[in-house]
Amino acid sequence: MTDLTRMSAAELAKAIAGKEASAVEVATAHLDRIDAVDDRVHAFLHVDREGALAAAERVDRGEVTGPLAGVPIAVKDVIATKGVPTTAASKILEGWRPPYDATIVQRLRAAGMVMLGKTNMDEFAMGSSTEYSAYGPTNNPWDLGRIPGGSGGGSAASLAAYEAPLAIGTDTGGSIRQPGAVTGTVGAKPTYGGTSRYGLIAFSSSLDTPGPCARNVEDAALQMQDGAHRVCRLAAHLHEVVVGIGGESRRIEGPFGLRGRRGQVGRESARRQQRCPETGGKGSANHAASLQEKTAARRPPFPFADDWCYSAAGAGCC
Repeated sequence: MTDLTRMSAAELAKAIAGKEASAVEVATAHLDRIDAVDDRVHAFLHVDREGALAAAERVDRGEVTGPLAGVPIAVKDVIATKGVPTTAASKILEGWRPPYDATIVQRLRAAGMVMLGKTNMDEFAMGSSTEYSAYGPTNNPWDLGRIPGGSGGGSAASLAAYEAPLAIGTDTGGSIRQPGAVTGTVGAKPTYGGTSRYGLIAFSSSLDTPGPCARNVEDAALQMQDGAHRVCRLAAHLHEVVVGIGGESRRIEGPFGLRGRRGQVGRESARRQQRCPETGGKGSANHAASLQEKTAARRPPFPFADDWCYSAAGAGCC
C-alpha cells in the first residue's frame, strides 16, 4: 500500500472503511512521521500518542463510525482539549489541562477522528508568522529557513510535512488562510457562526472562527461536512451550502436557502486577473467583468463596495 502519510483524508477514510488499513496503523504511521521530522519543523507543541492510539482502537472495534472515522487530525493549541495541554503557545497557560473539550473537538471525537496533538502558533494567536510562540518558532517544511505563516503556522506546517492529513485552525484576520497560502496547503475561514467558538481561547470574540485545514479542497470540504454543520452551540444559523465532491453534490440544509441570492465580483478582482495571465488572463478578466455587470444592482450597503468580493453565502471573507 502507498505510504499512509502521503494519502489524502478521503483516501484514508476509504481504506479504513474497506479494511485495507486499520485506524491504528494509520495513526501509528502519522505518529512515527511526527517523531521523524518534527524536531526540524516544530509543528507540534504536544503529541498525544496514547490518546490517539486509544481513539484509533475504538474505531477499529466499531465503537465509532462516520465518514472520516479513523482519520488523524491536528488541533491548533488555542482550542480547549479535555485532559490535553492547551497553552495558546504561552507560558502563562503552561501546564493547563482543560476540564472540557471545545464543541468542535467534541464533534470531531464523536465523528471518530483521531486527534494527534496540539499545534504551534503565535502566542494567543497574535502574529502572522508563528515566530512568536513562547515555545519557539515553527519552520516551513518546504524551506526550513522560512516561516509557515501564522498565527496557525503549526497546523499548516503539519499538513505540508505529512505529519497529519487534516488540521483545525482558527481565523480572526487570516490565521488559517495565510498559512495555507504560505505552505501550499488549503485553509478556509467559514462564515462566522458556521462553526462554534465555544472552547476557543479568544483573540477577538466577534471575529474568531475555527475552520478546516487540509492538503486539498476535497479534504477540507469533507472535514466541514463531517463536523462544522453539527457544531453550532451558540444558536448560529447556517445558510444552505452545496459543495461538489468527486462529481457528487452534497447538501447541508439550514434555515435559510441561497436561491435567488446574488454574489458580486469587484472591479479590483477583474483588474488583478487581467494583470496576471497565469490565472486566466483576458478571458478570466472578461468573465469577472461580465459577472460584475450582472450583479451591479446588488451592491453592498457600505463604502468601498466596488473593491470587495462576496461569497454567495453572505458573510464569508474572501
